Amino acid sequence: MKNNQIARLSIKGAQFYAYHGVKQAEKDLGGRYEVDLDLWYDATNAIQYDNVAYALNYEEAMNCIEETFADESFNLIETVASKILDFVFQKFPEVVEAKLRVRKINVPIHNVVSYIETELHRTRDEEENGST
Repeated sequence: MKNNQIARLSIKGAQFYAYHGVKQAEKDLGGRYEVDLDLWYDATNAIQYDNVAYALNYEEAMNCIEETFADESFNLIETVASKILDFVFQKFPEVVEAKLRVRKINVPIHNVVSYIETELHRTRDEEENGST
């Protein structure tokens, strides 16, 4: 019996322009966002057969992020992050765990900050049991 090899696939610093935020100006003018996504999946067959057909497709994972950002406007980056994870778990049944960080760059507040960030972590068990 072979041991499962759980791999982490990471996407770091993916950049997007989108129209999310509480303030109307954010929804009208949009803003820059940056995303980090870590996905854990059973890569045993991908490694054993050295075949991309068994690997998690990172381009499709990027598409999940991009489509969620473009789909509709949300008030909170927490909501955007949760919707991305919903999409990822739906699209990739082999994903057992995911961690996502969404950063809003150039935040329209009266303080100087590099960005505002939220981080969500979810496992397949939580997903299947309906708790996030």
